[in-house]
Amino acid sequence: MSDQKQPDPHNPAHEYQSTEEMAAAQAAQESDAQSKAQADLAALQAKSAELADQYLRAKAEAENARRRADDEIAKSRKFAIESFAENMLPVIDSLEAGLTIKDATLEQIREGAQATLRQLMSALERNKVLQINPTAGAKFDPHQHQAISVAPSDQEANTIVNVLQKGYLIADRVLRPALVVVAGPK
Repeated sequence: MSDQKQPDPHNPAHEYQSTEEMAAAQAAQESDAQSKAQADLAALQAKSAELADQYLRAKAEAENARRRADDEIAKSRKFAIESFAENMLPVIDSLEAGLTIKDATLEQIREGAQATLRQLMSALERNKVLQINPTAGAKFDPHQHQAISVAPSDQEANTIVNVLQKGYLIADRVLRPALVVVAGPK
């Protein structure tokens, strides 16, 4: 048998020849752990800076999009009437031309007024302004008609007897209801 001591497997200090070697190994492990922690910290800081930059860019882009949308809304409000105004210009021209005729006959005035009314109605229709002009006997619709009075009639109750004033829709929304007289109960 040999006189050398067998290392004790339960004592890790026996793996090293001296306490200096053990301290050096422990210091190396701590240094490696510290280096890894510093590398992890640097990576996390870089990722944080990248995310902060992405956030600021996204925030700026959202603000720019909001500003552009606000500008577009302001422009559309400002110039929404432009198309309508362009359609009204021929009506104005017709009225002015009719007024320049000094010795117009009643028939000429009537024909000019009818032509101008057709131009006006056409311009309104192009801009989605439509007449509500119910016929006598049509069913009363409170969403499009306003009953001014109830009159005795041979017609069925709640039907229109007479239209006092036409109504108008703009894009399926009532601009002004038609003023009507409605048949009362018999």
